Order: sequence, then C-alpha cells, then structure tokens
Amino acid sequence: MKLAQIITSYLKPNSRQLNIFLAVVVGLMSGLAAVLLKKAVHYTQIFLTSGFQVSEANWEYLLYPMVGLLLTVLYVKYMVKDPISHGISKILYAISKKSSLLHKHNMHTSMVASTLTVGFGGSVGLEAPIVLTGSALGSWLGQRYHLNYKSITLLVGCGATGAIAGIFKAPIAGVLFAMEVLMLDLTMASLVPLMIAAVTATSVAWLLMGDAVLFSYSLKDIFTVVELPAFLILGIFTGVVSIYFSQGLRLIEGKMDTISSVWARWLIGGLILSFLIVLFPPLYGEGYTSLTSLLHGHPGEVLANSWWFSKIQDPWIFLGAILGIILLKVVATGVTMGAGGVGGVFAPSLFLGGMSGFFLARLLNTMGMVNVSETHFTLVGMAGVMSGVMRSPLTAMFLIAEITGGYLLIIPLMLTVAIAYITAHLVEPHSVYTRRLASRGELITHNKDKAALTRMNIRGLIEHDIKDVGPDQTLGELVRVVAESNRNVFPVLDKEGMFLGLIIMERLRPVMFKTEQYQTTLCRDLMYKPEYMVEVSDTVEELAQKIQASGKYILVVLDQGKYVGCVSRARVFSKYRELMKEMSED
Repeated sequence: MKLAQIITSYLKPNSRQLNIFLAVVVGLMSGLAAVLLKKAVHYTQIFLTSGFQVSEANWEYLLYPMVGLLLTVLYVKYMVKDPISHGISKILYAISKKSSLLHKHNMHTSMVASTLTVGFGGSVGLEAPIVLTGSALGSWLGQRYHLNYKSITLLVGCGATGAIAGIFKAPIAGVLFAMEVLMLDLTMASLVPLMIAAVTATSVAWLLMGDAVLFSYSLKDIFTVVELPAFLILGIFTGVVSIYFSQGLRLIEGKMDTISSVWARWLIGGLILSFLIVLFPPLYGEGYTSLTSLLHGHPGEVLANSWWFSKIQDPWIFLGAILGIILLKVVATGVTMGAGGVGGVFAPSLFLGGMSGFFLARLLNTMGMVNVSETHFTLVGMAGVMSGVMRSPLTAMFLIAEITGGYLLIIPLMLTVAIAYITAHLVEPHSVYTRRLASRGELITHNKDKAALTRMNIRGLIEHDIKDVGPDQTLGELVRVVAESNRNVFPVLDKEGMFLGLIIMERLRPVMFKTEQYQTTLCRDLMYKPEYMVEVSDTVEELAQKIQASGKYILVVLDQGKYVGCVSRARVFSKYRELMKEMSED
C-alpha cells in the first residue's frame, strides 16, 4: 500500500491530525530547501571570488552580475515561461485571489533562478525565493490530499514558517513571519502546525549546517538604560532609511518597467549593478558577509576588494564610504530586480539596517557626542529597517533576539522597531510586499470579511429555477406560468435569450385576476427595466454593493445582455456566513 493511502486511511482530510502531520512534512522539505539553496549560492560565490585581491578593485565584478542576470532572464523566459519574482507578493496574491493555489514549478524554479541571480552578485536576498518554495510545497501537499482552502492556506504558512526558521535558525521568528506578513489567523489550530513546521525546519538546518547558518553572534557588550535615548534616535533614523528604501525601490523598478525590451532592461540594469559592485563590493549578493565583519569588530573588512580599502584609516572617508553603501543599496537592489533578477528584499533590508545602525553609532562616537556600542546598533538597526520595510516589528525583534541567543537587547529592540514602524507608517501605510496588491485592490489577507467575499464566485450563486416569459405572451399565459412557479419574479426574454425586462408580483397582482384582460394585456406591458443588474464578470464584492444599493432581494445576472439567471440576497449571505464560519473555526 502506498504511503499516501496509509495516511488517508488513518487521517481524515482537513483534520487537525492530518494538518499536523503535513506540517512536519512541509517543515522537513522547506528546511532542506533552505539548506540546499544557501549551500548552492555559497559555493557559487566562493568559486567566483576566492582569488580576489583584498586591497584593490577587482574588475571581474563588471562581468559576473551581467552573466548571472542574463542566465536568469533566459531561464525564466524560455524554460519557466512564468514570472517568478516578488515571491512574497505572489504568495499573498495566491492566498487572496487563487484559493492559496501556487504553481507546482514554484517548488523549484525560484531556487534555480535565485541561485543564478545572487550567486553571480545580484544585490537581492534568498529568503523570498525560499519562502515561495516552502509555500509552494505546502500548497502542493494540500492539493495532493484534497484539502479545503483553510487547510491549504495553513500549509502555505507552514512552508513560509519553515523557510524563515531554517534560514536563520530562528523558529519563533518563522512563526511570527507567517502571522505578521502572511496574516494567518492566530488560533491554536493554526499556531500548533506552524510551530511544528518551524521546529522541524530549524532542526534540519541545524543537523545539516550546524552553526554555519547566516550569522550567529553572542552579545559581549552590556546594555544600560541610559542608552535608550540613543536607540530612540536609531528608531527614527532606521524609519527614515526604510522609507528611503521602499520609495526608492518603487521608483527604480517603475523606471525599469517602462523599458519594453527585456534585453534592454538586462543590459541597462546589469551595467549599473556591475559598476556599483566595483565601486562598493559589499553590494555583491546578499551582503551578510559584511554584516558578520561588523558584528565581529572588523569593520575595515567591509571595504575589502575596493579602492576604499587603503583609505579606511581616515574616519571621515570611512564614514563616507559606509554612507555611500547605504544610499546605493536601494539602487543595486532595484536594478537587480528590474533587470530580471530573482530575489527578495528581506536580506537587503537587514543589510541596510545593519549598515545604518553601524553608521549612526560610528558617527556619534567619532563626533564624541556619546559612546555607544557599534555592535548593538548594528543588530538593532537590522531590526529597525526590517520593521519599517516589511511592517513586521515582532518578526524583526525576535529574529535578532534569536540570532544573538538571548534577550539582553529586548528593550532597545522594542523601542527601535516600534519607532521605526511608526515613522515608516506615517509615510507609507503598506509594506513593500503589500503595496502593489493594495493599489490594485487585491490584498485581502489582512481583511477576513473581504477574503470571504473573494472566495465566492458569481456563477456558483446563480439560481436557474426561475421561469422566464416572452414579451408577446398574454396575461393569461403569464398567470399559468405563475401558477406553476414558486418564485415571484419573471424575466422577459426575446427569442435569442436577450433580457428585455422583469415582471414582479407587485406589478402583476393588481391585474392577474382581471380575466377580461387575459388576451389583451401582454407581458411587455407589465415588465420594467431594473436599475441594478449584475454581469457574470462582476466580483462578489461588486454584487454585494449592488444588492445593498438596490434594496432588492433578487437581481438579474446577464452576460453581455444575455440572460443567465438570478442571484438572491439570501443565497449570497448564506454562502458568506458559511465561509466566515469555516475561516473562524479553531
């Protein structure tokens, strides 16, 4: 007997037991995917850059990003034949508009494409591709076992949770990511599978990679409460940086989108990225190596392989170079994605936050205004920009806490991420992931009421048991139709089925017993054209608005003027209550 048959025989579809079992499977697979992708990119970068000179610029940086972006564009255009960038937005769109169904190819294509992009120097992150991979695995398993929308959505969240937990060895941050970014409901029925997926993925990553995850750091400096005003400044600063990153990314990607030719976008974006990396090598790839150097007290290594390396002894030139990296990171990320690269903004936001925190700390220390820990500011700055860019303060806070192995920085973390979040929210209400969907009205993961309406389908609500009549039929013939019907509306159609008008009992009742008019009064004399009618192409949200505006209990549904059926207020709200109950059950 196959494994699937054994599972099906013991675990009922959509049951908690099956969801927990599949959460383990999804956690295992997403953890493996995280390890595989990280290893692939790591060894690609080592192979390409291992012989570079530390003290001078390396012109190979002009070639590698161009090659990586070209390979990515060719792979996506001719092999995948489906856009795979903006992985988190794609997941949100699937949850909102496609019943959480993701294409099967998302289980592997984003991993291949992001390896080509980031391994060759694309200035984006691997987290979004891994999250998309894990979520696609969860979606596929849900479809494989014929689960309902709620269970499939939960498995999509388990895949995302496992991906983040496996990458950073941070299970709590993985669970919070699913809650804050994907906006999954916080109920015991959803929380337990998410925690299991996170623990499973973290265990897999730990077994296969040990401590060789992105970065693992033990706090050495002591935090005191008197430093809080400095962290308040850091919160405002990282909030401003996150606004700059989000707005700059939107502007650059928008400019790149105006270039119609995919090859022109590749050439322009690739050339800009290559020159930026020659100027500032930390812009190569994810940038976690530079963050590790800052955390371990070797900031000069950040400018290795560049013209700046010989000038790092001058504190102001060094600060100017760090500021240049901060300002140009958004350009590097934007042109990478605009040129056809595949990756996400998770790593760039952490990189930008770490650089910003270090810059502010070094600036304050150099000016002699106050003595602050550069390591603490680097770590807390990462959380600040992440909170502002992704609108995920809890994920950012606990991610840094788990990376550092404790909660010694929890107070400055709470203050900084809160201030950064508020600062960014004042300018841009949506995160970098949700902005595009919200502008098109396609973001419903943050609105359960709208989610229920979106899952409903006009054609599934149409009632076909309503009898129609012709315009030239007499009142006597109409009375016989009424006698055979249990409805109180009668559409009037021509011979081609085109809708002409509607007869309702309120208009029929005064004449239906006047037998002397049975042969002289026609249906066309009794019908009227309703003010509100529904098209089959309308959304259920538009249907609900028309029902409310009309005040009627039933509306006619047309397809380009041709009668299809009717839809009633009772049918719509019965289905709505059914879906809301399903979505709210623990």
